Amino acid sequence: MTESVAQNPFPSPCNKICTLNPNGICVGCGRSRAEIGGWTQFSDAEKKQVVHRAKARLDAMGGAEGPAKVKA
Repeated sequence: MTESVAQNPFPSPCNKICTLNPNGICVGCGRSRAEIGGWTQFSDAEKKQVVHRAKARLDAMGGAEGPAKVKA
């Protein structure tokens, strides 16, 4: 059973595209290895900061990699 957003306002941003780039950043969710590993221990405030940083990283990388980004 998964938690609802009401129970967990910051669910993991993992989108099952778990590949780290050479800088140690996941190309799927934009989190660092340390952020991925520490997610369950972070407070809501820390999770909010991680989500903000991860989004900025993904934007800088051109967005998440995945099926929608694959060129034919």
